[in-house]
Amino acid sequence: MKDYFGYKDKVCVVTGASSGMGKATVEMLVDLGAICYAVDLNDCNIEGLRESFRCDLSNQKEIDMLFAKLPEHIDCFFGVAGLSGAKTDYITTFNCNFTANKYITDNYLVKRMSKGSSIVFVTSTAGLNWKEFRKEQDKIVHSKTWEEAVKLIEPLAKISPATFAYMYSKRCLSQYACEEAVNLGKIGIRVNNVMPGSTDTGMKDEFEKMAGGKEALLAETGVANRLATSEEMAFPIVFLGSNMASFISGVDLCVDSADNALKILGLKKDREKVSATNKFILKMAKKMMEKNK
Repeated sequence: MKDYFGYKDKVCVVTGASSGMGKATVEMLVDLGAICYAVDLNDCNIEGLRESFRCDLSNQKEIDMLFAKLPEHIDCFFGVAGLSGAKTDYITTFNCNFTANKYITDNYLVKRMSKGSSIVFVTSTAGLNWKEFRKEQDKIVHSKTWEEAVKLIEPLAKISPATFAYMYSKRCLSQYACEEAVNLGKIGIRVNNVMPGSTDTGMKDEFEKMAGGKEALLAETGVANRLATSEEMAFPIVFLGSNMASFISGVDLCVDSADNALKILGLKKDREKVSATNKFILKMAKKMMEKNK
């Protein structure tokens, strides 16, 4: 059988690889013959890995130490790691979800990738409204350094619940992915963005709490009326990084069983069509969350 996906002997790096959709992605890549390097804060016990590295992606120095160990050439990068903000502070959440991916791409991937390479970021349906709120994201997305990005979000961290860092970081990463698809496309590197809907992963309890309970989370599952499996998210992630998607770049692939379609058709209210930086909204949200603790 012809190798349509083209992963055999390609060097792939996957973050967030110890569980959920990151683990499912690694398992598929290994099955397809990739030389796979797994990155996570926890140990990755997956048969067939070339190597596994522990790394706190919210920490710039740890990322630098990580890339000192990774191969000098990388064919495919999958930025799957993410934090909900339910158990972490605003800055840690934002840095893991956005700043790390931007820093890795700007400082390492652009130097270690060549024509035909691929980057797949995993954001969230929480990032769907990035186009409408682009002005809120521009300064962060175009920040030159890690320190500049942190400085820009510090005022928000003081007044906002950390869960708002989730939405804001996913919007920033979605915009960044779109812009980099154009910038890196000039040297033959594809960049795409997968936007998962509600999924049954290790963070399910956190997202249930953020949504307002189990039934509220299920209400975000489109026409499926169930949570997606990690494998159902890994399928499109692996596809976009493969040769099967060789002419696809700059795409926001919404994987949500038509939940966004319901919103577009006016059959459902979009609860996330709200500013992620408006001080009044952030303060009200923080008070509400503190009251419901």
